[in-house]
Amino acid sequence: MTMLGTIVVADDEALARQSVAEFLREEGYQVYEAADGQAALQLLEQFDVDLILSDLRMPGVDGLAVLQKVRELYPQTMVVLMTAYASVETVVEALRLGAQDYLLKPLLLDDLLHKVRRLLEHKRQAWEVQLLRREVSRHFDFDHMVGRSLAMKEIFELLKKVAPTNATVLITGESGVGKEVVARLIHNHSLQKEHVFLPINCSAIPEALLESQLFGHTKGAFTGAIGTQEGLFQRARGGTIFLDEIGEMPLTLQPKLLRAIEEKEVLPVGATTPVKIDVRILAATNRDLKKEIEASRFREDLYYRLNVIELHIPPLRERREDIPPLVEHLVQRHNQEMKKVYKGADNATMKLLMSLPWKGNVRELDNVLERAMILGDGEWISPVDLPRLEVPEGTPVVSLSDNLKEAVQAYEKSHIETVLKKTNRDKKSTAELLGLSLSSLYRKLDELGIQRDAR
Repeated sequence: MTMLGTIVVADDEALARQSVAEFLREEGYQVYEAADGQAALQLLEQFDVDLILSDLRMPGVDGLAVLQKVRELYPQTMVVLMTAYASVETVVEALRLGAQDYLLKPLLLDDLLHKVRRLLEHKRQAWEVQLLRREVSRHFDFDHMVGRSLAMKEIFELLKKVAPTNATVLITGESGVGKEVVARLIHNHSLQKEHVFLPINCSAIPEALLESQLFGHTKGAFTGAIGTQEGLFQRARGGTIFLDEIGEMPLTLQPKLLRAIEEKEVLPVGATTPVKIDVRILAATNRDLKKEIEASRFREDLYYRLNVIELHIPPLRERREDIPPLVEHLVQRHNQEMKKVYKGADNATMKLLMSLPWKGNVRELDNVLERAMILGDGEWISPVDLPRLEVPEGTPVVSLSDNLKEAVQAYEKSHIETVLKKTNRDKKSTAELLGLSLSSLYRKLDELGIQRDAR
């Protein structure tokens, strides 16, 4: 059973302490008992405690002293004081020092349970607010997804089918194509949307720390582990974990991730007992994992567990018809951030933007536009606002009309003809390089007036 939260019950009256602890355990909480205030503080050193129920009067370190120490050292832990000697003065003092609530003895168990549930739910929501509410303004909605290319339209349709399931999804594509945006979109339309979305870059954290970050650790598991700490898989609690750059995950950690997917449990560093988890896993990589498997750098069984559904996002250079709507979207976003009033890119600028290879994909396009909007001062971005951009040799050259739709179609036709020539007009290979299905390629050929042939 997944624990609802961790609670310390501190009371020098053994019978009262044990009855409260047992009642809360039966309700699904992880409960530790302390016979005095000092023992309670020692438990907080060892475990990641959500709530402490402390008697007000105890020998040695009393409830108010516990409260003061908790507020100083463990600000995320909530405190409820229990007392049979409540007065207005003591209650006011307790609340002034930071107690979340108080309970009068003898305890009414229904009242106790109601307050515990309310406080822990408040803590969960507050944690989510702290981490995630900034994402609301980012509009991760199907209506705000940008892309008019057939490849992206097919991805959007697949997303609508995949998002409301619990399936593990592997998102592939070059750096900068928007893999995290797609992951957030899946989460925002999933069964987990009311819970947290926790992204972690597997290549950005040293191997020695990554295991603890993901799976947690116990006190003393390694130097500096002064207490038990939950990992992200435990903290997600019904939400989504997004493992970016999964191809960079050390081989030694891959069996633990496989266990998390197959058994829905993790083993914290230094622990001997696994912990149950409830989380959806999304992963992304810019590597060819099949080649990584051949090179013995990635486990084949883990690959198939991650790759229940694969979403491949083509590079921007293979879907140039997406550049104009992306430019419009990004300019409007930067307008809001910079308090600018740009209308977009002028015709000459759009021609130039559509002729570039965009090795950094959407991220590079975004950076170029942001720089131009910072340095420019007109209503339209012009070529002089752009950094020095060179069109590399081999990029298809085509005379573009001032009409945006005609320019997009002209470039698209030129690019497809270039790829057809590259593949000796092999339609299947051409479709794969373009990131299209075969049927979509044929529709494009007809739409653009490119002659079909036998192959």
